[in-house]
Amino acid sequence: MHAASIEKSARLQRVLWLLLDERWHTTMEIVDGARVCAVNSIIAELRANGIEIETRCMGRGVYAYRLAALPQEAACA
Repeated sequence: MHAASIEKSARLQRVLWLLLDERWHTTMEIVDGARVCAVNSIIAELRANGIEIETRCMGRGVYAYRLAALPQEAACA
């Protein structure tokens, strides 16, 4: 997979901004709040950029995501 750079991708930045509150957000909340599609792919791209995101299955096909940690270099900036 080729992951977009967080520095150059507005869609990755919008999803990260939404997750910065460190609360659980369902796929639909992310779609609505960040105006994106393919949330699972965006989560994979954020992880490829060193961002730690937890996933929780909420039930039949419903998933939620939560920011667990930013990369060390971002945390120090």
